[in-house]
Amino acid sequence: MKRTNQIGLLWILLASGISILWGASVGQTAPNGMADFKGVYYATRCLIQQSDPYKVGELLRVYQAIEGGHSQPPDGLRSVLTREIYFPPAFVFVAPFAMLPWGPAHLLWMALTAGSLIVAAFLAWDLAGDYSPYVSLFLICFILANSEVLLATCNPAGIVISMCVVAVWCFLRDRFVPAGILCLGLSLAIKPHDVGFVWLYFVLAGGVYRKRALRTLIVTVAFVAPAILWVAYVAPHWMQELHSNFLADFAPGGPCNPEPNFVSGNGPSMILDLQSSISVFWNDPRIYNPVSYLVCGALLLVWAVRTLSVRFSPAHAWLALAPVTALTMLVTYHQYVDAKLLLLTVPACAMLWAEGGPKCWIAFLVTAAGIVSTADIPMTILPILTKELHISTAGLSGQILTVVLIRPAPLILLAMGIFYLWVYVRRDPAHFATSEPEEPDKTSLVPTPA
Repeated sequence: MKRTNQIGLLWILLASGISILWGASVGQTAPNGMADFKGVYYATRCLIQQSDPYKVGELLRVYQAIEGGHSQPPDGLRSVLTREIYFPPAFVFVAPFAMLPWGPAHLLWMALTAGSLIVAAFLAWDLAGDYSPYVSLFLICFILANSEVLLATCNPAGIVISMCVVAVWCFLRDRFVPAGILCLGLSLAIKPHDVGFVWLYFVLAGGVYRKRALRTLIVTVAFVAPAILWVAYVAPHWMQELHSNFLADFAPGGPCNPEPNFVSGNGPSMILDLQSSISVFWNDPRIYNPVSYLVCGALLLVWAVRTLSVRFSPAHAWLALAPVTALTMLVTYHQYVDAKLLLLTVPACAMLWAEGGPKCWIAFLVTAAGIVSTADIPMTILPILTKELHISTAGLSGQILTVVLIRPAPLILLAMGIFYLWVYVRRDPAHFATSEPEEPDKTSLVPTPA
């Protein structure tokens, strides 16, 4: 291993160690520790016991039975255990853990989450390091050092996003391609709203990458089909129940509703979609939903047309993935734990930084702002600093201050997406050397020589 790689790996391990120790401590001692994993773990236990996990109250009943008591869990955990909103493939993925008692199950899950995140971060740095190893290392280490909430709650997003980053590395490095197809297929099945646009990029890129994306889809279908059959056998009305659970969570007062009151006081659990900012001005889903879809849809349409109109190159791929990664957070419901997907924006930032000029500083500032505004520690401190502010949202000035001071992340991510899309559209395709693997049907896991 080169000395630069050794130094990078050391810093990555140090940064991730901060989050692992802190997150594990919170997860073990906090009343709502590991709540996200508990939700999907006990839902899978429901299925194993031939019980309907989507039926309101059933998940809580199984939890209390397994815990050996009838005491009510803390409010945060109770909210997670009231209604299940994960799709069936998540239960198949968690099933090997759910067959174990809670003790070893949650330790193995936490180890898998931490380990996969470290691997994904190192591979992202390996890609970005081709352009600017130290700038990219700084940004990646900042993401890792601010993953405490992800590790404290053990949200499946940590594993899903890590598998997505691994798949991108496999595809663009043209190494371990079957493993990349498997990783992207599993992540697409478990959380399609996190990695769907990354998969779509490879479909639009054409050539061998489209073939890999279609093979990924086969893996996804092969994983989803038995999951649906299993759930349908145990819970014949699961689709209607899941739909009702979504409606309840997104209703006014629900944990996923982007109403201003929810936006203003939940720290790292706050949502990232664009609706949460627009609702401060127009708290009506008939307005903030269409406006959000129109803005994001227009930007994604420009992105898709541009992707279809240029030939693939690895460098061009980073400028394509950066805007769509930021926009992914804005289209639909996402929490701060999902923002670890911003690892895929670091190579584009490093590439523009290496080119120099005014754009290098803009790229660094918007990327750093996007990462900081979705980081655990800053977003935990932000409500503390703003809790004494009594800003009225009755007037336009108060609404603007609310969005800028209390809910900055969606607007920063929107600016980040627009900037990278602007660079992507204006960049001359001839600036990049076209590169595409000559052998699209690799079956060996042996890496190609450098």
